[in-house]
Amino acid sequence: MNHEDLQKKVKEFCRQHNLDAPAEHRVLDALSELGEVAKEILKMTDYGKRKPEYRKEIENELGDLLFSIIALANSFDVDLGQALDMALKKYEQRLKKGSAGSEND
Repeated sequence: MNHEDLQKKVKEFCRQHNLDAPAEHRVLDALSELGEVAKEILKMTDYGKRKPEYRKEIENELGDLLFSIIALANSFDVDLGQALDMALKKYEQRLKKGSAGSEND
């Protein structure tokens, strides 16, 4: 499934289930879901005591995060394919200057 199909799927799901929300709520939801991903990684590493061991739950948490990010992009009518292309171009330019960090902007 391409990014356009994903964005349409999330938009339609939100419409069908009356899950429309303002962008500021979408940001908070995405941050909350990112926290859930972090919590799952802590569990996968036994809170930093070992290298991560795969747990099926990470897929669910990443799916929740992806949903939140797509819903946020949809609230601003952002084409995620174009946004990703811009980000990759930015990182490529930074890498030509030595690293991918923002210090090379």
